Amino acid sequence: MKTKAFTIFIFFIVFAQHHYSQVLMKPKLKQTQIENDTLNTSSRRSSANIIKNEDAKIEQYLIISSSRDTTYVDTTLSIKKEYKFNYLRRDNFGLIPFSNIGQTYNALIKPLDKQSTLPIFGSRARHFNYMEIDDIDYYHVPTPLTELFYKTAFQQGQVLDAFFTVNTSPQFNFSIAYKGLRSLGNYQHILTSTGNFRVTANYHTKNRRYNIRAHVVTQDLLNEENGGITDEDVINFQSGDEDFIDRAVFDPQFQNAESILKGKRVYLDHEYLISKPEDSIQNKLAIGHILSFEDKYYQFDQTQADDFFGEAFVRKIVDRTTLENFYNRMYVMYNSNTIGNFQMNLDYSNYNYGYDNVTVLESQIIPNRIKDNTIAIGANYKNTFGEFLLSGEVLANISGLFEGSSVKAGLGYSFNDDIDAKATITLNSSAPNYNYLLYTSDYINYNWYNLESFDNVNTNNFKFELNSSKLANVTFDYYNIENYTYFKRLVETESVKPFQSSNPINYYKLNINKEITFGKFALDNTLMYQDVIEGEGDINIPQFITRNTFYYSNSFFKDALFLQTGIIFNYFTEYYMDGYDPLLAEFYVQDKTMVGDFPRLDFFLNAKIRQTRIFFKAEHFNSAFTGYNYFSAPNYPYRDFTIRFGLVWNFFL
Repeated sequence: MKTKAFTIFIFFIVFAQHHYSQVLMKPKLKQTQIENDTLNTSSRRSSANIIKNEDAKIEQYLIISSSRDTTYVDTTLSIKKEYKFNYLRRDNFGLIPFSNIGQTYNALIKPLDKQSTLPIFGSRARHFNYMEIDDIDYYHVPTPLTELFYKTAFQQGQVLDAFFTVNTSPQFNFSIAYKGLRSLGNYQHILTSTGNFRVTANYHTKNRRYNIRAHVVTQDLLNEENGGITDEDVINFQSGDEDFIDRAVFDPQFQNAESILKGKRVYLDHEYLISKPEDSIQNKLAIGHILSFEDKYYQFDQTQADDFFGEAFVRKIVDRTTLENFYNRMYVMYNSNTIGNFQMNLDYSNYNYGYDNVTVLESQIIPNRIKDNTIAIGANYKNTFGEFLLSGEVLANISGLFEGSSVKAGLGYSFNDDIDAKATITLNSSAPNYNYLLYTSDYINYNWYNLESFDNVNTNNFKFELNSSKLANVTFDYYNIENYTYFKRLVETESVKPFQSSNPINYYKLNINKEITFGKFALDNTLMYQDVIEGEGDINIPQFITRNTFYYSNSFFKDALFLQTGIIFNYFTEYYMDGYDPLLAEFYVQDKTMVGDFPRLDFFLNAKIRQTRIFFKAEHFNSAFTGYNYFSAPNYPYRDFTIRFGLVWNFFL
């Protein structure tokens, strides 16, 4: 992996030229603006040299999301960039990582915003760095663009994310990227080695009547698994004894297992404009087709069965769960300045989930496959009425093994340039993920089939958002969930099993974000309060989570250097934190161990020189003097004090 990452690094550095100037980021551009703009940015080329395009502007280096929201490349340095400078490359507020980079994260905020009518692949603890369709962006650039991301890891490793994109013509863009990680970790048998390779392309004809976007993604996420440290070593860890400061002295639960999540996906989204181009400004009628084929599997290997998971059928454990998912959507879209944007959808899904062999128990025969076809119909609508924005989505399965439906309605209002608000109601009904429905293992107690006994999970969500840079950014969510499904560890068998709650779950959360500035100093605050009104024990969460950053910003050497430095404070209240089961790659509810109520202090010093952002951080520097009682999950200690650094470097040709 290390050699592979270095080869990718050398490949991308070949394209490197960095003669370009940066302006501040602007608000999102509307897709209609992008379609009507002409980018007169063709590079001038000679037979011997590639000449820099002096006319290219930073606003022309476009990043287009899967939902067609468009921004452009941002090489500025801000506190938001500090929050995103991590393995996931996104703000991970509400997540607490395990000790080694590339392992899983424990969710302090429950991800209950699923909007799907079909079950999804299980092993959710391994999906934090698995790039879904919505995680893939497309590009349109006037000149070739390269971005290099590098960050140190723990003990013999690093993270590298290398990206290159080019428009071979104003109509066609191509991008290629690879993110690789290898990190040995500070504990025994906890190595991680991951890779995310992606290729994207988008094209439109000169008259823009035909548009196509496509991507190919291959991913492999490998972790050595050790089950955490023993209960005896938890006491030794908390004691702070110097004999145990070297974390390699701890004996984990086992040292002979590893897990890997692999996936390959081919995605195609193309659309043909039926209306004439000269009429498309007022009225637009188009037909489109989306195709996605994804083949993925999760495998847990153990050279010899361990009592940690109970009795086993065989001595050597090889548990492999696979899913093949073929998805098609045909749609008709009509857009009018008066009526708005209206789209009708017809979806077809073919899925094949399961295992190679049928499992026979004393009282039950467990099938090895869940496979079927599902047809769904739906519609989307969006329109603006003055300062109001109205949107709606509906989707319902009309045939197939799984019943399911999803309804979402939103109403937004813009008060002025600074304040806007939005209210959203979502009603979703779908089967729980496949791990709950069917699982077979070489371990006897990890075999079940619940397709006929588990009902759909019905989630009703009301969400209100208020965004204002002068006042604050406020988000309020209220959830009512019926048939909530979760994993729980049984005392009598010491194994993890799926359960479905017979009582409704009522849960709310309030998030407030506000930055206060005074001169060159600033205090950025993110506070979350959440509580379970009904259903506590089936779902456990910390009531209070906070992140507060006090920092200083200034320019030096005639604005050649921009510097930010400060301290980040993270904290969450004590609660019965979910445990981690590496066999399932799922988190489970437990009521034995309270975790939390420990501060995490990070010192950072970041700098920007031209298009290069340099990041230096002393992570958890308070660990030695605030007590060794910090964990990411029961028996899984959080990270000790460490110093890490890295950079993000953009090259514009």
